[in-house]
Amino acid sequence: MIHIRRAGPLDARPMAELLNEIIAEGSTTAMTDPVSGPDIAAKMRADARCIWHVAEDAQGRIMGFQYVEPHRAHGPDVASIATFSRQGHTGLGIGSRLFAATEGAARAAGYAWIDAEIRADNIGGLAYYQSRGFEDYGRKEGYRLGDGRVVDKVLKRCDL
Repeated sequence: MIHIRRAGPLDARPMAELLNEIIAEGSTTAMTDPVSGPDIAAKMRADARCIWHVAEDAQGRIMGFQYVEPHRAHGPDVASIATFSRQGHTGLGIGSRLFAATEGAARAAGYAWIDAEIRADNIGGLAYYQSRGFEDYGRKEGYRLGDGRVVDKVLKRCDL
């Protein structure tokens, strides 16, 4: 059983641990440097329009999280989204349930659309956002990751 709820400051450390596992694996996120609980907590309170949700299992273990924040380049009506699921636990409906909560909260917060930037080699991420109704609107070619690797990014949007 997966439970979705708004994330709070006490979730920052376990979210950082989950994210660091994904970063260390290296094939899906554009992030290359580990994060700490205080890093996540600071990001959570960086803007009043940031919206964070966590997915927990029956024991309260965080299985995934998703957030939206104001998009720096597109202005205050556009949210930028990020989604992270515990490795080896995809296909359980975690992302679907997270997005249902995030989509409603983003609409209530006054966002007009949500932007997703997904590594072009992240087949699972591309399929996930497509299945949530995101449509391609562009591409960033030759995006340099923090470790020097170069990837392309697919730009997708979901109108609210």
